[in-house]
Amino acid sequence: MRLVFVVFAFFLVAVPACAELSKAPSVTSPRQIRAERVSKGLDRPWGLAFLPNGRGLVTEKVGRLRFVNGNGRLSDPIAGVPEVVADGQGGLLDVAVAPDFATSSMIYLSFSEARGEGKNGTSVARAVLVSEGKGGRLENLEIIFRQEPAKESNLHLGSRLVFMPDGSLFVTMGERAYFPNEAQNPDNDLGKIVRILPDGRPYPGNPKLPGWRPEIWSIGHRNVQGAAINPASGKLWTVELGAMGGDEVNCPEPGKNYGWPIISYGLNYDGQPIGEGNEKEGLEQPIYYWDPAISPSGAVFYTGDKMPEWSGNLFVAALSGQSLHRLVLEGNKVVGEEILLSDLNQRIRTVRMGPDGYLWVLTDSTEPWGEIYRVVPKPKA
Repeated sequence: MRLVFVVFAFFLVAVPACAELSKAPSVTSPRQIRAERVSKGLDRPWGLAFLPNGRGLVTEKVGRLRFVNGNGRLSDPIAGVPEVVADGQGGLLDVAVAPDFATSSMIYLSFSEARGEGKNGTSVARAVLVSEGKGGRLENLEIIFRQEPAKESNLHLGSRLVFMPDGSLFVTMGERAYFPNEAQNPDNDLGKIVRILPDGRPYPGNPKLPGWRPEIWSIGHRNVQGAAINPASGKLWTVELGAMGGDEVNCPEPGKNYGWPIISYGLNYDGQPIGEGNEKEGLEQPIYYWDPAISPSGAVFYTGDKMPEWSGNLFVAALSGQSLHRLVLEGNKVVGEEILLSDLNQRIRTVRMGPDGYLWVLTDSTEPWGEIYRVVPKPKA
């Protein structure tokens, strides 16, 4: 696999830049690992989150939400999930557990919602989770945020949900495959990262720039499907799908423009250049990018105790790349990359930290069905 990297340095007045890119050579983990299958028989699983008691919640794009316990047993579908548009890249997508779940029992879901006249958009709902019998139910469901405007598209919904320690919520918004102007228009939610309060109101600390919708944190994104908080800095890092090449890792700063589709390190699907090249004054450079594309999806920083040599590394799930990528960091610089789990020969949709200290991954398939794996060390010979 050929990787292309870019070196850059830039400075922000109010907030220091997240990183300078450095060339990242191939590295190898000191211990060999394997994927231990936990569950199977899922229909295009997309999101995974863990409750304080260690039980997991997994979404299926067709509109199902299930519990999964530590030995992989799946519950019956949880009742009360909102109706979704399960078409193309749409459906029931991410799931997140409220920071105050112990007292509120609240969870959050992102999904593609029908908006009439064939249109749909990314929406966020919250509800109280009740466990009972072989499944459970959602109560008091309310939609707290709707991406505007709705579009006639089944592509590029974004949809990752990431809570900050203060309880505010980052939501990634794809540009719905509409360009050149939508991701650059600050008066809509397409191709944006938004930051909201738990009830859906705009976060008070958003940039509040002239012409910007109050919920917007940053603009100029294509389709962010990976998002995680870097435990070393407390900042949001994102992973964004490019077109033909140009998949990116970013650390989105408030009020900044990340360039799509004015600049990109990829090409259009007809092989023609995108926009004005790969850099332009006033537009942010990625921390890291891939060419050819790996189609990144979920992302997480390793914070467990089972593989201490991975501490602080960023893990990125790859769809077309059919692998899990480990990015080694020094501060905010990517200094090494390892490609894992390529022997599964499956699209990897999501990677999460499990309560057991291991990474858990979802594979994205309808036949022979999606699966859940735990990444563990290989036994010593």
